[in-house]
This record gives sequence, structure tokens and C-alpha cells, in this order.
Amino acid sequence: MKRKVEGFIFDLDGVLTDTSEFHYLAWKRIAEELKIPFDREKNENFKGVSRHECLRILLGGRNPGSSSFEKLLALKNSYYRGYIKRITPESLFPGVLNVLDRIREKGGRIAVASVSKNTDEVITMLGVRDKFDVILDGYSVKRTKPEPDQFLLASKMLSVVPGCCVVFEDSLAGIEAAERAGMLSVGIGSRERLNSADLVFNGFDEIEFNIMIGKLVEILTYEHRL
Repeated sequence: MKRKVEGFIFDLDGVLTDTSEFHYLAWKRIAEELKIPFDREKNENFKGVSRHECLRILLGGRNPGSSSFEKLLALKNSYYRGYIKRITPESLFPGVLNVLDRIREKGGRIAVASVSKNTDEVITMLGVRDKFDVILDGYSVKRTKPEPDQFLLASKMLSVVPGCCVVFEDSLAGIEAAERAGMLSVGIGSRERLNSADLVFNGFDEIEFNIMIGKLVEILTYEHRL
């Protein structure tokens, strides 16, 4: 018997829009102020990771004290919030709106699940808040990706069993979290980097919706994910 994909869970940064660039610029400013070398290659380690963990990685074992640590986190968020004021509905990646609309047409349930604490604000600025049944941000769970907690919470709030959910992610941490949650995964980005995902597309404008769903259903059916 064929299975059915009913729940669709989207990461935000680097998946729906390029807020990942704003995170990079904000972390780079922090690194420059701390005189710590930081470039785009090192920024790859920050994808899908919480703000607290990103700062720990950046500091590389340095201990500035709890008060200074929290001040650095607040400063990074201040820089980031300044950058995201540039976001408009045109900032949505090509093809995203079409995929969201097709899911709605098919009766699917949709969630966004991101470690960003500014998720609700960004989704609103993108003009797609009404497309989502559930919005989860960095405050929603204690353990973040690669732990599966946030995706499992999204599944519960969507009222769809984990095995009937698919996650759209651009990070290895997110792909691992989806796998640990017992969900399908679609990587958005480099096929070489995201080859552990069930399917990989360079972007949403590359997706033929019915073909994608057909492939996901085959995986569910023949690999007995449920």
C-alpha cells in the first residue's frame, strides 16, 4: 500500500530566503570586534545551529564569562535585526511560493521550524505567514538541531505522524535531525554537501512538485519508513 506525505516542514535560513547571509554578516562583525578570523568557510559550521552554540564555536574555547557571553549574543542579534529590515516579499527564494501553494492545493499541512529567534518576524516580512499552520522558532525547544525535538514538535502540532512528514533543509544538522525524527528529507543546496538527504535540489524553482511527491512516496513505501 502506498504511503502519503501529509506534513511539510521548512527550515527558514537558507531555505525560504537568504537570511543566512545576514547571519554571516552579523557574526563577521562580532568576530572582527573580537579579532577572531572568520570567513564564509567557517560560517558553514553555523548553519542549522543555535545562536548560543554558534558563539561557542566562534570563541573556540575562550571563556568571556556569562555576562559578556550574553552581551555578545544580544549584540549579534541586534546586528542581525538591522540587516533583516531589508527583507521584503521579493526576498523569498524563486519557486518557494509555488511549492507552498501546491501543498495547500493537495491538502497538506505546513510548518516552519527554525533555530532563529526572529522566525515569526521574518516570515511576516516575507508575506507568507498565512501559508503556515505552525511556526516554530529558537524558543520552541531546548535541544536544537541535530536533535530531532523541533521537528517532532512540528509533527505533533501539525497532527501528522513523523513518518508522513518531509523536512526541507539546507544544513547537515537539519538533515540529521530529520533522519533522527524518522522523517523524509529534501536538501536545498549543494548535492555534494547534502547527499545524505533523501532528495536534493539546487532550489525550489528546480522542483517538479508531482514528481517530487512521487519519489517521496516511493521511499516511504519501499523503505517502510512508517
